[in-house]
Formats: sequence, structure tokens, C-alpha cells
Amino acid sequence: MYMFKYVLKRVGFVFLVAFINITVTFLLIKSLPVERPIGQMKQQIAYCEEQVSLGYFYRFNEEQKNLGPYVLQTEGQKPVYYYQVPVEEQYFKWLKNILTKWEWGVSEQIEPNVKVTVIIKERLPNTMKLNIIATVLSVPIGILLGIWAALKKNSLIDHTISTMVMIFISIPNFVLISIMILIFAYNLNWVPSKFPNPGAATLTFIKAYFIPVFCLSFGSICGYCRSVRAELCEVMESDYLLLARTKGLTKTQSILRHALRNAFVPILPSILAEFIGILGGSMILENLYGINGTGSLFITAIKAKDYNVLFVDMAIFNTLSLAAGIVLDLSYGFIDPRIRMGAR
Repeated sequence: MYMFKYVLKRVGFVFLVAFINITVTFLLIKSLPVERPIGQMKQQIAYCEEQVSLGYFYRFNEEQKNLGPYVLQTEGQKPVYYYQVPVEEQYFKWLKNILTKWEWGVSEQIEPNVKVTVIIKERLPNTMKLNIIATVLSVPIGILLGIWAALKKNSLIDHTISTMVMIFISIPNFVLISIMILIFAYNLNWVPSKFPNPGAATLTFIKAYFIPVFCLSFGSICGYCRSVRAELCEVMESDYLLLARTKGLTKTQSILRHALRNAFVPILPSILAEFIGILGGSMILENLYGINGTGSLFITAIKAKDYNVLFVDMAIFNTLSLAAGIVLDLSYGFIDPRIRMGAR
């Protein structure tokens, strides 16, 4: 019962924080200067009419000096002027559109007049697939290396692993991917130099995942290895583990039954935190390697000043981070009974 109340409380806080973050993001982005939509005049008018129907633009047959600069002036004998609605009014209309229509707006620069949700829906699977593969590969490798280094503490193996971790954890992802593209794509020609377009051969896609997955998982492997080694070394020197040995347990039994379980209490929840770090780091990698995901879309939206796409993209990353955060908080209680009992 106490745990159930704790879960409801944490979930409620997540919804509150997500609402506040998205609201602040909306107000800040909508306060930026409005860019004139691209494309032919028909496309521009279609975009402005869409904004009028959503309540974000005004439409007048005469110029309105009191509303500031107009967004668009149509050509012809009877010109039409479009102006942006004040941000505070847009906000309430935006809430109404979300709750009643699930309408997040359309793109104005990247794919004119295409719904932002459609653009995100096409690209989000690529980002999630890339990040999930990197996480699945990095977790077992990093944990096994950390256990190996801890069991061989102060040996040549331990010193070698620790040194390599300290060296490679300091290399930024964008530097690593540049080096790998140069070596494996251009010099050796083993993998594509750019992520292939849909329709390419399956083997080409498999090869194309090698560079971005390796670059994303490399830092996580080093992080897991360092954390596991530190926690396991500390647990192995504790008094209760010595007591377990005096009761007749072998070294392997004491490590498997007691040391690993207690060492993993702070490590397992960090996997979710590391996933968020990978998700953020994939923005630059997707852009450098030409992956059609939400990370590269975020960079493209900033360059193109496509505020609607930028806003929804930021909302997606914000929501994923908060969702992982709530799972991270709850995982502590399920992993360690002492934390679960502390909810009382």
C-alpha cells in the first residue's frame, strides 16, 4: 500500500514537471521572431490559413500597424495580411488543440504543411532502434569488464582495463565517429560512409549500424566498467562478506550470492540514466552520419528555424527523459527492500 501511494505520487510529479517543461518551452519558442514560411505563394498561404484555423494567426484585408510586422502579405488586387496572435492567447488555444484534437501544428520550413506528428513518427523509430541496440550491447560488456577488473584487483588485467577506460571515456563521441568514418569507411571501405536510404540492401543496413552503435555504446561501456569495479571492490572488502566466508561459503559463492547483488543496487538504475545520456548524444552522431532520426531532425529544425518541429522534438526528448526518470526512481525500491520499506 505504501509503495502504491509512492508510485502514484511519483507519477503525478512526472506529469506536473512534464506539463511545466513543455509549457515553458512553448512560451519561449513562440516568443521567437516568426519566420516567413518557405515554398510557393500557395504553400505559404496554405500554411498561414492552417495557423488561422488553429488560432495562432490573424487574417486581415488591410495592414494592421498595431500588431507589428506581418508574417505574410499575399499578392493580387486584394492583398491579405497575416499576423501572429499574442503568445499568451496562443498558449490557451494550443492547450485546447492538444486536448481536443491532438493537434501539434505543421512544419513550416522542413516539410511545409506536413503535420509535425507525422514527421516525428517517421523518424522516431530510427532513433529508438539505434539507442536501444547501443544500450543492449553496452550493458553486458561494461558490467563483465567491471567484474573482471574487480576480481583481478591490482593485477595487470585490472590496471590495463582501468587505464583503457580512463583514456577512452575522455574521447567525445563526435571525435570518435569522425575517426571511425575516416578509417573504416574511407580507408578500409568496410562500412558505408553515410547511413543508407530506405530500400538499400539488408547487409548494407547491418554494416551501417556498426559505426553509430559503437560510438554511442563506447562511453557507456567505460562508465559501466568503472562503476561496477568501484562498487564491487567496496563490497568485497565489507564485513558481511568476510562473515559469509567464515561461515563456509567459497569465494565464488560469496561473490555471486552477496557481493554482486549489493553492488548492483546503485548500478542497475544507472542503466536508465545512461540510456538518457545516449539518447542526447545521438543528436550529434545522427547529424554527422546522416541518420534520419529525431536527433538529426532537432539540429535541422534549429538551423531551419522550424519552431513547430523544434518544439515537438524537444517535448519528445523531455518526455522520454522524465519517463526514464520515474522508472529509475521506482527501480530503487524494487531492487533494494530497505528503500521500499523506507516509503513508510
